[in-house]
Amino acid sequence: MLKAVELSKNYNGNTALDSLDLTVEPGDVYCLLGANGAGKTTTINLFLNFVEPSSGQALIKGIDVTKEPLETKKLLAYIPEQVSLYRNLTGLENLEYFSSLAGRGQYTRSEFLDFFDEVGLEREAADKRVSSYSKGMRQKVGIAIALAKQAEVLLLDEPTSGLDPKASNEFSELLNKLSGQGCAVLMATHDLFRAKEAGTRVGIMKHGRLVNEMSTDEIGHADLERIYLENMND
Repeated sequence: MLKAVELSKNYNGNTALDSLDLTVEPGDVYCLLGANGAGKTTTINLFLNFVEPSSGQALIKGIDVTKEPLETKKLLAYIPEQVSLYRNLTGLENLEYFSSLAGRGQYTRSEFLDFFDEVGLEREAADKRVSSYSKGMRQKVGIAIALAKQAEVLLLDEPTSGLDPKASNEFSELLNKLSGQGCAVLMATHDLFRAKEAGTRVGIMKHGRLVNEMSTDEIGHADLERIYLENMND
């Protein structure tokens, strides 16, 4: 579903991403770990076509994102650290608006409210302005938009940063629900615990390179922390 082939990005002679080869299949929750500047956000931005690669390819469902940017954006949803919603609109109005932009504006009010139920948002919140929402609630609206859009790919950049443990756990459960429906999820994160809990695979990045990759069902929390620190200290 998501594939990076020898994907590289240079900025003014500095290498931000170096020959990345990566595959995320439907149902995968692939977590990219690494320090600031490791290349995690650059990877996400290349798949979003926010920046163009210096070399290599970023493919979504076999389509090159630089050649067919509109087509690939129809397939994905993006949730950054701070979800960009219209603060003066209600949660329901945001869901209706972003769904219509994706060509999915055919839902009834009742069906839109069902998406709120599915992500664990109270129906009473649907008609409140987003400016009154907590960060966790805004993240849930982002997931609701992904569901309404019927996104096949979900790209996440530090989505649990600043969330309390309960909200982080709820977010992980939503990711598991989406992956269970066949969505391919790529998440950049600093949160080792959340990567183990929500991820099916983990990749560790350092200086723009993928230096280690493993399945989360093969390791425990302590193992992941040890392997991560070993790679950071090399």
